[in-house]
Amino acid sequence: MSAPLAVLITGCSSGIGRATALEAASRGHRVYATARDRAGLEELAGLSGLGALPLDVTDLESIRQAVEVASARTGRIDALVNNAGYAQYGAAEDVTPEEWRRQFDVNFFGAIEVTRAVLPAMRKARGGTIVNVSSVAGKISIPFSAPYCSSKHALEGFSDALRVEVAPFGIRVVVVEPGPVSTRYMDRARAGVARMLSAPGPYSAFYANAERAMETDFQAGSLPPEAVARVIVNAIESPRPKTRYRVGSMAKLFLPLRRLLSDRSFDRKMKKSLKLPDRV
Repeated sequence: MSAPLAVLITGCSSGIGRATALEAASRGHRVYATARDRAGLEELAGLSGLGALPLDVTDLESIRQAVEVASARTGRIDALVNNAGYAQYGAAEDVTPEEWRRQFDVNFFGAIEVTRAVLPAMRKARGGTIVNVSSVAGKISIPFSAPYCSSKHALEGFSDALRVEVAPFGIRVVVVEPGPVSTRYMDRARAGVARMLSAPGPYSAFYANAERAMETDFQAGSLPPEAVARVIVNAIESPRPKTRYRVGSMAKLFLPLRRLLSDRSFDRKMKKSLKLPDRV
């Protein structure tokens, strides 16, 4: 067991964020669980080792206040877990500009701004760990998931550059790439595409098969969020963490496989899964 750490986690109202907060607290760390939805934090607020703070990753003032409170209570932030995010599905053309921007504001720019808020203290302390929760979708683009995949690809690129930039200050940057996880992601995603599923359009004939594939082929080997949480906390505690952690059978199988396939071969596999015709 490493010495207790002060850990700030975003997106803790459910899923991976909540599981990570509970896992870190169970190991004796001082955890600041944050989320935009205050109601989702109520159960966590009373647990030993857990402090619950409101934090909206799209609001700079909210970020500043949460980081300030967490830092004041412990005198430091040893680890940041950028987990807040959601999935916007739909054909690239059907997703509105506002929906595209919202996806990036939460999944990408939110992670950047929270990172920027904690870096001054980490640099001063000459140490710290930043864990960015990406996805298999950060390396593999799935049709009808372009906004989500694009935001995770961007997070991967940000992480690679940041890792080298902050290394002289003793700060580690880790990317966690889970396969499908059994969380409320799909329920939220389905609500977000309801208007597309019910409206006529050039892609409407494809959505039923895309939805089926999302719930079957692309959910094979789904993990409980606790499995991802253990990997995240292990990385935080490690004196020399890996730069990337693939979590789950799909991540460990498909990410290496993607590098072996040509773009056209991979496209054919995707079309087959989605039952997309060659021409309409």
